Amino acid sequence: MNLQPDPSLPLLGAADVRRLAAELDVRPTKTLGQNFVIDGNTIRRIVAAASLTEDETVLEVGPGLGSLTLGLLDAAQSVVAVEIDAKLAQRLPRTIAELRPEKAASLHVVTADALKVTELPILPTALVANLPYNVAVPVVLHLLEKFPSLRHGLVMVQDEVADRLAARPGNKIYGVPSVKAAWYAEVRKAGVIGMNVFWPAPKISSGLVEFVRREPPESRASRAQVFAVIDAAFAQRRKTLRAALADWAGSGAEAERLIVAAGVDPSARGEVLDVKAFASIADARLNSLEP
Repeated sequence: MNLQPDPSLPLLGAADVRRLAAELDVRPTKTLGQNFVIDGNTIRRIVAAASLTEDETVLEVGPGLGSLTLGLLDAAQSVVAVEIDAKLAQRLPRTIAELRPEKAASLHVVTADALKVTELPILPTALVANLPYNVAVPVVLHLLEKFPSLRHGLVMVQDEVADRLAARPGNKIYGVPSVKAAWYAEVRKAGVIGMNVFWPAPKISSGLVEFVRREPPESRASRAQVFAVIDAAFAQRRKTLRAALADWAGSGAEAERLIVAAGVDPSARGEVLDVKAFASIADARLNSLEP
């Protein structure tokens, strides 16, 4: 059963966020990509769009002062919050205890860099987060790789990053993030969030990206082997596949042979291939190495 946010429950507003920041002497930094949500209706919108069920454990990256954390605790069984800033991580349980005392035991805070996390106290089933703009893509890909228990999620990222993650083959912004995300999940853009709901206000709108886990393409090649083909194909995206994969394959002629064996046009460019086609090229190389 999907729970809808209760509008009667208090969330952090602009005055609350600034008060907590002043108490902790926290000044949002571009280095950590900190932009705190100060609008309760935006929090409710995100939580509703995440389609959480009451038995889920949500992974939140960069909870900051707890704006979104409160909304997530209202809709899920528990929240695992990964926060790199030690002061924010230490304050978060107190904030929850003050505003949601009945949910205090349902919060698990991990003080760590999300890009380095490989273990969590509880396996999460959903990822819902306002991600720091500067590391959004690597964080999403890292967590999808390390935590196969993540079945679905909704992340808020810079709007242009949202467009890239959700782009389809043939789109001019389709690239490495698009293909690698598609290895793990069906990805779509789920909305746009304006600038005035954050403190400090960013200079660009944010986008909501929804993903639903699926099986990767059927392939004998490993994820790393397929990703190596993707990286090579987009290293110089205007090159044809034959030229772009020459170093990866050992020569242009060998690249062409493998691409043709995979059923792909060697004169095409990487931007028109879906993730299955990249997996097929990686398979063709494995086949060529067999005695």
